[in-house]
Amino acid sequence: MDKQGRLVTLMSRTDLLKNEDFPCASKSKDKQLIVGAALSTREDDKERLDELVKAGVDVIVIDSSQGNSIFQIDTIRHIKKKYPHIDVVGGNVVTAAQCKSLIGAGADALRIGMGSGSICITQDTLAVGRAQGSAVYHTAKFSKEYANIPVIADGGIAHIGHIVKALSLGASTVMMGGLLAGTSESPGEYFYEGGVRVKKYRGMASHEAMEKGGGKRYLSSEDRIKVAQGVTGTVVDKGSVINLVPYLMQSLLHSLQELGYRSIQELRNGIYEGTLRFEKRSQSAQVEGSVHNLYSFKEPHLGLLRMGR
Repeated sequence: MDKQGRLVTLMSRTDLLKNEDFPCASKSKDKQLIVGAALSTREDDKERLDELVKAGVDVIVIDSSQGNSIFQIDTIRHIKKKYPHIDVVGGNVVTAAQCKSLIGAGADALRIGMGSGSICITQDTLAVGRAQGSAVYHTAKFSKEYANIPVIADGGIAHIGHIVKALSLGASTVMMGGLLAGTSESPGEYFYEGGVRVKKYRGMASHEAMEKGGGKRYLSSEDRIKVAQGVTGTVVDKGSVINLVPYLMQSLLHSLQELGYRSIQELRNGIYEGTLRFEKRSQSAQVEGSVHNLYSFKEPHLGLLRMGR
């Protein structure tokens, strides 16, 4: 109750149990789950922004394949001027110069990656993009030194090893679109393809997605000729995230233990402090470092039978 005797907050037993059962959930100071929403750089999305703020959004993510544009810069400036309390994630970018432009406009975090996603063909089609490891390292280093803001590794995450590499190179977190696409909680229906249970997974730059509005992200919604920068494919059934996420978390703990770091923060600092080193592996070393010389084997967390190489 407030000082005027008005009811302003209700707390139930369920709320208390949820806070106890999920202590690591992303919550605000009022114990509410933090909610983010995507926004394009179109002028009419300013109305969407106002409605999102009224609904209580905490984070706005600018949805664009090439973030270093006047459209996104103006959008970020508009958001930070009108709603300075709202955090804004800009992107996607892959160079320090691009980072500087968006940070200067007011971005609170950046998404890193161009052409590295499993369903993205931007690098093949347009010859634009950057190797994801290099992109994460250089942008994270610049963003840390220039404004001390976090970056998100976006694209190319297929297993726990990629997550560890991204964090080691300076990323604060990772996006796992393809990794989570085959889970039962992801959109779409399961079907069988070649005897394997799969789900459809489409890139936002694929022809199929652009026909349903995805072209806005690639500034091509009004183009008469559509140039695809992504494909539509299938991903294998991975079961529920309730089982997959704990597996990934435990794997990350084991990785930190093997590397000799007590926390993700220590791991991220290792590349800057000189306690962490990367070494280039030859093609034969890569073969030896993976499963080899077997006729068949089972993937540990998926239970899938893979034929030998």
